[in-house]
Amino acid sequence: MHTALFNTGWPLALVLALLAGPATAAPADEVALIERHALAEAQAPVRERADWRALRKIVVADMEPGRLDWLRQGLPADVHIVGARNAAEALEQVTDADALIGFCSEELLERGVDLVWVQVLVAGVESCVDLPAMQARQPLLTNMQRVTGPVIAEHVMALTLALARALPDYQRAQDAERWDREAPAPRGPMSLEGRRLLVVGLGGIGIEVARRAHAFGMEVHAVRASRPEGPEFVARVVLPEGLAAELAEADVVVNALPLTPETEGQFDRAMFEAMPAHALFINVGRGGTVVTADLVAALEEGLIGGAGIDVTEPSPLPSGHPLWRAPNTLITPHVAARSELGFAVRWEVVRANLRRYLEGEPMLSVVDLERGY
Repeated sequence: MHTALFNTGWPLALVLALLAGPATAAPADEVALIERHALAEAQAPVRERADWRALRKIVVADMEPGRLDWLRQGLPADVHIVGARNAAEALEQVTDADALIGFCSEELLERGVDLVWVQVLVAGVESCVDLPAMQARQPLLTNMQRVTGPVIAEHVMALTLALARALPDYQRAQDAERWDREAPAPRGPMSLEGRRLLVVGLGGIGIEVARRAHAFGMEVHAVRASRPEGPEFVARVVLPEGLAAELAEADVVVNALPLTPETEGQFDRAMFEAMPAHALFINVGRGGTVVTADLVAALEEGLIGGAGIDVTEPSPLPSGHPLWRAPNTLITPHVAARSELGFAVRWEVVRANLRRYLEGEPMLSVVDLERGY
């Protein structure tokens, strides 16, 4: 049987994967990566996909010196990694490529007729999932679910603390060189201990937010679409139909929703009216899940107490947009995932998925093209 396999003319990597049988244990560093970030592993091995085959050519975003050589370590000799510094270079290389890492566009998918796997380096994939070529051909798509959760959760807590402690008001006093110990009207500093934080979207980011809010002594509730269950540090989890009732009792609302047809414009005036007048709204999900005009009106009319916004619709937020001037609002320009860690962890996921694909094992962070995340 083994001799017959070698005489088929199939690529060596495919033959070796078939001979290997059941997957061997993952390397220790890969196991640690999965445990640290609670990465989701596909239920079925990738070798069970009808389009699975050995990878001969992989086009990779060439973002860091030495990264391509690092990825090549230990790969079979017939697997070729080709770097592309930008989308234009990727377009030149993708024609005969089997996999694409770090890029996703309609033009690339149309030209890359042999692509069986696309790995993106971000968590949000709505702009990739919605492409006609992606929906028509449906190659395997993997992303960075959960990888940036800890850093984004820190950003959420930074925005929450800044607003709860009225730091924007005190910053303005400092800029004016004014020593003013009176509580900024009408809000004043607010303690987080004993308050309720509602996470809307209990995925990778939401769980990390919940973990940190719980450590601050907050009672954490959450909304998730899959099932009314969560980790032990979340006191209550409800399905989306319970959102309005949860909003009514929340002191801080954190939007960590992906952008899908179901979530687009979900936070509208009715949602803000359901929140207490002192409640803070933090958005690190997607700008399109919020009706921006309704958010501005809610802030101006005092329907909610303040907002910390990292993602907006439109994006970038143009000069002169009324959201810039909304009361008690902190805006950061979609930087919640940034830190000194850079892309190191993301490349660890890429390398793990590259090994898994070549060996036909279950992949990490597989995107459900029907759900959009």
